[in-house]
Amino acid sequence: MQYSPPSKTPGRAPWRRFRPGWAPSLLVVLLLPLLIGLGLWQLSRAEDKRALLAGFEARRQAEPVDPATLQAAGAPAWQRVRLHGRFDPQHSLLLDSRTRAGRPGVELLQPFRDDSGRWLLLNRGWLPWPDRRVAPAFATPDGALALTAWVYRSPGNPFLLEQVAGDAWPRLVNRVDAAALWRELGRDGLPVELRLEPGPAAYAVDWPPLAMSPEKHLGYAVQWFALAAALLALFVYLGIHNARETSHVVAHRPD
Repeated sequence: MQYSPPSKTPGRAPWRRFRPGWAPSLLVVLLLPLLIGLGLWQLSRAEDKRALLAGFEARRQAEPVDPATLQAAGAPAWQRVRLHGRFDPQHSLLLDSRTRAGRPGVELLQPFRDDSGRWLLLNRGWLPWPDRRVAPAFATPDGALALTAWVYRSPGNPFLLEQVAGDAWPRLVNRVDAAALWRELGRDGLPVELRLEPGPAAYAVDWPPLAMSPEKHLGYAVQWFALAAALLALFVYLGIHNARETSHVVAHRPD
């Protein structure tokens, strides 16, 4: 009687049960770290925005300082300041391409001379501009005003069109450069933009403190992680499917 050894099919090597192929494997090696890295970066951005909002809220609750104290402190972002003085109605700036609820408009910025002798550039808020053939309508208070404003500093370095300066006033601009304005006018002014709080000289001043909230960054992070999970799941499915197809072909191959 001839002895036959037992079959070893159930104990086949694990690599034979998972064959994704070299091309999908290379794709996963390249894309998976990138997707996870983008998700972690968005989480980091969300944490940074939370810290910025905390700083904004702390300064918003603080008592406003006078212009001298503001200048000595370096005019930190979101610092509130109390002012008393008059607007210069002759040198107004209209910041172009500012939309609200889908409506086109501009933001009105005007020099303000504080009683301390300092010049400051105040953003009085948003104005609608539905017809560009007609200049936006606005009025400048004549008398002395007591106002409260806060320092605005643009986060990051967004893409900006080339600044075009004309001779006519009010002047249409696409970015705010307070220092350049003071040089042109020959005045000693604070080189930052101040945004008015609601009051007698303000138009629409309900600016969001940040262009993108922490919640949006979290949403983007979830999207990147979901793409990474989908890529990994597809890779696993493909590897198992290809291994089964290969096993099926080998099992039915004629000897």
